[in-house]
Amino acid sequence: MTNGNNSGRNLRRMFVSIVGIVGLISAFCGCARMGQPDGGWYDETPPRVVGSTPDDKGTNVTNSKITIHFNEFIKIDNPTENVVVSPPQLEVPEIKATGKKIVVELIDSLKPNTTYTIDFSDAISDNNEGNPLGNYTYSFSTGEQIDTMEVSGYVIEAKTLEPVKGIMVGLYPANGSEYLDENSDSQWNDSIFRTRPFLRVSRTDSRGHFVIKGIANGSYRIFALKDVDGNYCYTQKNEMVAFNHDIIVPSSKPDVRHDTIWTDTLHIRSITPVNYTHFLPDDIVLKGFEQELTDRFFLKAERKTAPFFQLFFTYGHDSLPEIRGLNFNEKDAFIVEPSQKKDTITYWLRDSSLVNQDTLYMELKYYITDSLGALVLTTDSQEILSKDPYEKRMKKIADEEKELKKKLEKALKKGEEVDSSQYAVKKKPLEPKWAIPGKMTPENNLLVTFDTPILEPDTSTIHLYSMIDSVWYKSPYKFFKREDIPRTYELRGEWKPGLEYSLETDSLAFTNIYGLQSNPFKQGFKVGSMDEFSSLIFTFEGMTDKDIVAMLVDKGDNVVKKVKADKGVAEFYYLNAGTYYIRMFIDENHNGMWDTGDYDLDLQPEKVYYYPKEIECKEKWDLSLSWNPESTPTMNQKPGVLVKQKGEKKKATIKSRNVDRAREKGIEYIEGVTGVKL
Repeated sequence: MTNGNNSGRNLRRMFVSIVGIVGLISAFCGCARMGQPDGGWYDETPPRVVGSTPDDKGTNVTNSKITIHFNEFIKIDNPTENVVVSPPQLEVPEIKATGKKIVVELIDSLKPNTTYTIDFSDAISDNNEGNPLGNYTYSFSTGEQIDTMEVSGYVIEAKTLEPVKGIMVGLYPANGSEYLDENSDSQWNDSIFRTRPFLRVSRTDSRGHFVIKGIANGSYRIFALKDVDGNYCYTQKNEMVAFNHDIIVPSSKPDVRHDTIWTDTLHIRSITPVNYTHFLPDDIVLKGFEQELTDRFFLKAERKTAPFFQLFFTYGHDSLPEIRGLNFNEKDAFIVEPSQKKDTITYWLRDSSLVNQDTLYMELKYYITDSLGALVLTTDSQEILSKDPYEKRMKKIADEEKELKKKLEKALKKGEEVDSSQYAVKKKPLEPKWAIPGKMTPENNLLVTFDTPILEPDTSTIHLYSMIDSVWYKSPYKFFKREDIPRTYELRGEWKPGLEYSLETDSLAFTNIYGLQSNPFKQGFKVGSMDEFSSLIFTFEGMTDKDIVAMLVDKGDNVVKKVKADKGVAEFYYLNAGTYYIRMFIDENHNGMWDTGDYDLDLQPEKVYYYPKEIECKEKWDLSLSWNPESTPTMNQKPGVLVKQKGEKKKATIKSRNVDRAREKGIEYIEGVTGVKL
């Protein structure tokens, strides 16, 4: 019995030991599960492809349904935007992530002897921690061989050098061989871009970067297109486009890169050389622009308020519309204000009786573009209704009179002495809007703007004084209408550094076309002394023969001052202390404005450059700088602080979480190694 009892006790001890070991194993495994609050390790391993049907990089493929298998549950982020299939598919492919696989079904018929690439970028990640697979591309060929060449680069906006996100970049054969008729002897037909889809295609990321993969050996031309209608060719004039005449010849070479492994966010564990195939060219830069829409169409007529109506066109014309009134006399009926581009024309009604007429019937004659692209004179009739009708305005006045009458009666009941004129509805005075800088410089001038057109002002009612030795003296000035800004006048004085000035206008100095008059006005201001300003002389090396417009901009890329360079030298005077940047463009047509490109005319947009460094201006400083804009690669020019389209951070593994967890445990975490080093 004793031996039997001992045997039983031994069996029980063994059972308890086994249970304990199992419990320890279970506890350890529990710690290994991701996100455990008890201090286990996080899952930082990205998903891995374990197979596919058809095989990745397979040849002679005839199946348009692709299944890619992974070692764990995965998800795919916004496949419509993030996954690019090349050659481009006119019918949108079906892309789904289910469990541990991704299924892609190409709806378009497969082309013979063609390499297909499905570029997932970094859209694939595991379903738990979101660890990204990284830049992953699946490819196959319908022919005997698979094409593996790549080209890459960037797309930026021509006007601002901003990265362009989500724009298509595609290739055509340089000789157009796949698109030309057998009898054609043309090497390249510019209509191909307008009529045929890209041969190979990619899409830019948030940094404006693109990689076109699966390219065969050969020569190509490259284009970028913001494809509005999804047909992979340039058919809409409002689509952003980029083109050049460079011939792209893909090539490759063996190369070595150095991969950095980090211990944590601050410390490098090792730098490892890695052999790889370097595809060229990898520095293509395309400058995107939107072509100016020159087709002229009538958009609408609108009368937001009673005193004026507006005519809107898609494009301007030097010949303004002719108006014939059908229920009013159009002779001398308007003050006409065309916009700078003459695509919007504002008509102010001179006569108050016409203002009070809610509906204006008129016949319009104006130029529009016909189906052949030519401008033709057309005639139509318009019925223009006021959105603020006479009856509504009169009711508002009546309600105001009624309210004032109640207040008057209430005051009389209380026995108060009242001035009945104070309880009458008064016309609002004309309010000139003076723009007086907070800190005047000798280069500044004063602007005054009105909400309605005014009669010719009497300059004898406008007074400018300057204080010299504590005595106010009359100061000379010129007052004139600005033709480039509607209802705006400029007062130009002889502004002397350090002096105080006073601007004063008499009562009734300004009268608008409806008889409203202004109240008296007075405001003092001071011009800064020379010691408060800085100056900058900027020389653009190698560009003495160029017509340059240079702009000093702030951290928001807003223009602070704009000058025309003289023989490559731009001079900026009376600058307030601060940080500035330089943007400039080559004014090819000498009109003082940046002009966009035109694909049909083979016209590139005017070249824009940014000085890559910030410029610090201080009081009493005279700064001279020089720079050759052609010496700095375009992609390295625009200072990072000015870039509005910031590159999105790639999805990354949470390396620092396990490092931090190990630090809490007082141990060292070794990435990629099971367990830890004590």
